[in-house]
Amino acid sequence: MPIPARLVNERTDLSAADLEHLTSIVEEWSLLADLSLSDLVLWLPTWNDAGAVAVAHVRPTTAPTSVPEDVIGKFLPRGRVGALDQAATFGRTVQARDVSNPLVPTALEAYPIHRPVRATRSADSEGESGRDRDVIGVVVRHASSAPRVAGQLEDFYLSTADTLLSMLVSGAFPVTETVTGATGRPRVGDGVVRLDSTGAVAYASPNAVSALRRLGLAIDLVGADFANVVVRLVHRHGTVDASLADLARGKVAGRADIEGSNATVLLRSIPLQGAHGGDGSLLLLRDTTDIRRRERALLSKDATIREIHHRVKNNLQTVAALLRLQGRRSDDPAVSAALADAQVRVAAIAVVHEALSADPGPDADLGESVDFDRIVRALFAVVVDDPTTGPTLETVGDAGRLPAETATPLAMCVSELVHNAVQHSRGTYVRVSASREPGSLRIDVSDDGTGFDSTQLAEAGLGLQIVQSLATTELGGGFEFAEQDYGTTAIVTVPI
Repeated sequence: MPIPARLVNERTDLSAADLEHLTSIVEEWSLLADLSLSDLVLWLPTWNDAGAVAVAHVRPTTAPTSVPEDVIGKFLPRGRVGALDQAATFGRTVQARDVSNPLVPTALEAYPIHRPVRATRSADSEGESGRDRDVIGVVVRHASSAPRVAGQLEDFYLSTADTLLSMLVSGAFPVTETVTGATGRPRVGDGVVRLDSTGAVAYASPNAVSALRRLGLAIDLVGADFANVVVRLVHRHGTVDASLADLARGKVAGRADIEGSNATVLLRSIPLQGAHGGDGSLLLLRDTTDIRRRERALLSKDATIREIHHRVKNNLQTVAALLRLQGRRSDDPAVSAALADAQVRVAAIAVVHEALSADPGPDADLGESVDFDRIVRALFAVVVDDPTTGPTLETVGDAGRLPAETATPLAMCVSELVHNAVQHSRGTYVRVSASREPGSLRIDVSDDGTGFDSTQLAEAGLGLQIVQSLATTELGGGFEFAEQDYGTTAIVTVPI
């Protein structure tokens, strides 16, 4: 969940850069919550230092929640939670641990977030309270109160969480990824591996081992050099990609796929920084075999659909060429004109399929969609045989992307109207204007020609009858002419 910017702007004096840094933390802090087995709440000091306001909350997937209620927007006055006040005032971590079990918090803990780049401050900028103005937020940790049987997995989670939380305070978390060869965000529960400073496996969770078993792992993972293990598991000819090897050594941050003969595992590497420098790395593993298979199937499907549109476009262009050839061979002017009109109509449909074949893929909201403004420009080139002698095209507004089932009949409408304007208006320009309103799209086709009597629409030629039929029946919209002193403006309204 993103940080509500309006809440930050109204209740704090943080800058846009501060909000951007806090957002980057919130995007990654589910990892901290899962490893710490705790709820995390982000509190921001208010502009008047009267307290703090909660702007983000994450619950762990590895433990029961300790904060079941929604706290976003809640205000805490100063003095209500001591750990929060101390972290915000002095900029230091506040922990509550028992010496008998130093990994498990016994009360609320607070971790200050410092401004990434220290701004220049005047000598009195801290004010009378001595507040650290570099603290832009505090993460409060609510450890799960449910009893758990401590084991190796829990100890690994908690110790790694302490390292990452100390990186959060020092500004080293989140880690900037330099290798982005794969998509996806593996969670802690999917599988984790901890490497020591030499790249050897210090700990591997059962889920991580199971994921690697699907790749063909047949040795005990603990103590092994993880980079060498990955090299043996990758099912490729030749050398292993250098970026994957660097990730497997834990030297760089990023994500990549380990592709075996029958499975694919997503690897994410997060180098760790302890109090005294390098502290190995944390690796997250997730079996993505089914996900990658579906992605490849979708890519293949998209490529097939684009190829179909390309072939349909070629066939339609062939039909248009045959109509043009037949029209030129006819001795009857009426037949030649009818064939020429049919050729333009077929070519207009081909333009839409050409746009669909060149589109990168289906839109998440519209399905198969096209940039209709590009189609308008292409339609004008189809209608005007010689652009140097005919009217010029002017486009105004932005029609945006339209689904294919809307773009095809609308392209036919615009093609007919532009064709009429070019052939009959004897004007100097044709203007296509597009304007979007909530739930509708309006297309105006205007010219500066001799004008058209809109009362004679029922007796108009085939072209205008096609426009009226497509606009009202196929598109479920409307078609009309605007009243004006000179020229003609045809208006097509389409629900979207």
